Amino acid sequence: MAGETVITVIGNLTADPELRFTPSGSAVANFTIASTPRTFDRQTNEWKDGEALFLRASVWREAAENVAETLTKGMRVIAQGRLRSRSYDTKEGERRTVMELEVDEIGPSLRFASAKVTRTQRSGGGGGGFGGGGFSNAPQQNAPQQPQQQQPQQGGGWNAPANDPWSTGGNNGGGWGNPGNDEPPF
Repeated sequence: MAGETVITVIGNLTADPELRFTPSGSAVANFTIASTPRTFDRQTNEWKDGEALFLRASVWREAAENVAETLTKGMRVIAQGRLRSRSYDTKEGERRTVMELEVDEIGPSLRFASAKVTRTQRSGGGGGGFGGGGFSNAPQQNAPQQPQQQQPQQGGGWNAPANDPWSTGGNNGGGWGNPGNDEPPF
């Protein structure tokens, strides 16, 4: 959407991501990222920590399951998404507003660590991202196997929505392209 505030945050997870499922079966993972600025003080010749920013974040569908399986408390992550404000009333009747991050992309920071990436293959057809097909040309687990020939997906390897103007075709396997009542609140 036009006018959305997209930000990138680098920080550490304050706890393991909490994975839950909506009544319709969509996965959502919630977590908090602590980002602390550091500056070098030339007079004392040492690093000084600034005030930490604690940002609540959520990620949906297959990405939520991947986050819950991969990321743990203390890991340094890079997250990009849309900044949202949400208002609610406390038990005492006070109106509060909080800022939250709807994560589009997240991964471990490789500045002080290494990672081995494995592509996931989940059954079910609509699990996440842009259609649940992952980024490989391998057939889905529940799809019939074809002898020695695989038909690569079009549209850059992701299952593009049928009405996506940027797609070159695509295999519309569900996910974000098929709106339903379990869509994230944005």
